[in-house]
Amino acid sequence: MVVVLIVVAVVLALLAAVHWYVWRRLVRDTSMPGSLARRVGTVLVWLLPLLSVGALVSGRAGAPFWLERVLAWPGYLWLAVLLYLVLALGVGEIVRAVWLRRLKARAPEPPVRDEAAPAAAERAPVGAGLGEKPPTRPLPGTGSQGPGTADPSPDGEAHAKSEIPRRMFVSRAVGGSAAALALGTVGYGTYGVLRGPRVKRVTVPLAKLPRRAHGFRIAVVSDIHLGPVLGRAHTQRIVDTINATSPDLIAVVGDLVDGSVADLGSAAAPLAQLQARHGAFFVTGNHEYFSGAEEWVQHVRELGLRPLENQRTEIGGTAGFDLAGVNDVAGESEGDGPDFGKALGDRDPARAAVLLAHQPVVIHDAVDHGVDLQLSGHTHGGQLWPGNYLAELANPTVAGLERYGDTQLYVTRGAGAWGPPVRVGATSDITVVQLAARQA
Repeated sequence: MVVVLIVVAVVLALLAAVHWYVWRRLVRDTSMPGSLARRVGTVLVWLLPLLSVGALVSGRAGAPFWLERVLAWPGYLWLAVLLYLVLALGVGEIVRAVWLRRLKARAPEPPVRDEAAPAAAERAPVGAGLGEKPPTRPLPGTGSQGPGTADPSPDGEAHAKSEIPRRMFVSRAVGGSAAALALGTVGYGTYGVLRGPRVKRVTVPLAKLPRRAHGFRIAVVSDIHLGPVLGRAHTQRIVDTINATSPDLIAVVGDLVDGSVADLGSAAAPLAQLQARHGAFFVTGNHEYFSGAEEWVQHVRELGLRPLENQRTEIGGTAGFDLAGVNDVAGESEGDGPDFGKALGDRDPARAAVLLAHQPVVIHDAVDHGVDLQLSGHTHGGQLWPGNYLAELANPTVAGLERYGDTQLYVTRGAGAWGPPVRVGATSDITVVQLAARQA
């Protein structure tokens, strides 16, 4: 518990520091004290992170679903904007420093006052005896306007005043460019999610696949993430895209939902329209265990999908292959984790085996049990660059096809998005995996 509190405190402190930095560069440095722009900017810098925290915790806190939906769009989108805003402002610091240095180098220096000038002025010039009145030196501490008035330095004062608009102009240019870049990036990334995933096609040769199964097509979809942001329309786009590929089999590889059946049952309803000659199959992801995995397994069964809970089935009879599925590792906390022995232990090793497993990290168990091909999701391909570098630290493969011993692993980037409905550098996809027999 103490460790959790420390982590929470560190995260909150980091968020506070990041928002202070954003306020400083986008609000304080670009507006005058007391101006409307500064007041509005300050309010937004306080309000937006509160919406983000609300979006993150409302579901776990049992808030009504309508409130989750109200908080989700602005709260999650601000997190994505904040990421790219901070990255852009970080680069902008270099531009800002160089720009200000050049402006300072080009600006004329205020003239240096010659301290000897007053003494020289006291000397009577040539012709002073011809009726000219010699200049008089002001009393110490007085100016030309009389006693008690400070001696002005108009050139130095003008130089100091000119420094303020120059710095504000640079701050506005750099801050405005950073904001435009962040908003443009997030806007395009949001459009990519809302338009729906694109179809990707991959051919995977399997040494044990019989000739009659050559060309068998599996439509792999993962990480749909139905929730307060992505709903029924998102599901319908995915179903229509899958059906258009006319697959032989459909594999839904976890993280279908972020919420309960009561809230999202209607959003998942279009899954009943999935069409494939050998049917549609489903395995749990970690988010199902946050959302009531048992209820969702039953619900997808009612929609016509076949859950594979540490189970195996034969596809295509003797001329086909084994299709197995294991529960997600998140189920271990509920005594419902993956059981490779149950799913694969007594099968005929001469047959090709395709495994559905949400997380790529179980690939080593798949290798140990003689799996030929594992189909996974979970990583989202990183979803938001540079998140792919973090995803590489936690997963053996972030996206695409790789080989581990005699086992091949294919990881789809997923069809939806978690948190911000935004993808940058990791386009959503539905992958049609075509199996190839080497003797064909």
